Amino acid sequence: MNQRIAHISIVVNDYDEAIDFYTKKLNFRLLEDTVLNEDKRWVLVAPFGEGHCSLLLAKASNEEQKSRVGNQTGGRVFLFLYTDNFERDYQNLINHKISIVREPVKEAWGTVAVFKDLYGNQWDLIEPICA
Repeated sequence: MNQRIAHISIVVNDYDEAIDFYTKKLNFRLLEDTVLNEDKRWVLVAPFGEGHCSLLLAKASNEEQKSRVGNQTGGRVFLFLYTDNFERDYQNLINHKISIVREPVKEAWGTVAVFKDLYGNQWDLIEPICA
């Protein structure tokens, strides 16, 4: 059996501001931006690297979806961004004035810090210790 998660939807207020944040501040790449109709686009972004999962930036289209922007997991960490260079990527967060929720901590399994994206979703930035 061969299965994988291809995309994770993240509800956003605006396609272009979300693209700007993920590509210019988190240094993700824009994989696709296809207009589906006058209100809807298929927008995929992903970090550089060998991962197979991308984010589908889904613009909130009703009040219930708008209420979820920035809080898709009830305040828990939502996404986990692995890095091969914690210091480089943490400094990038600082340089772009991205909100740091928890300062870096060295754990037995690696180094981690928690940050918020432009809408308030919490992310772990993790550099695992390789065995």
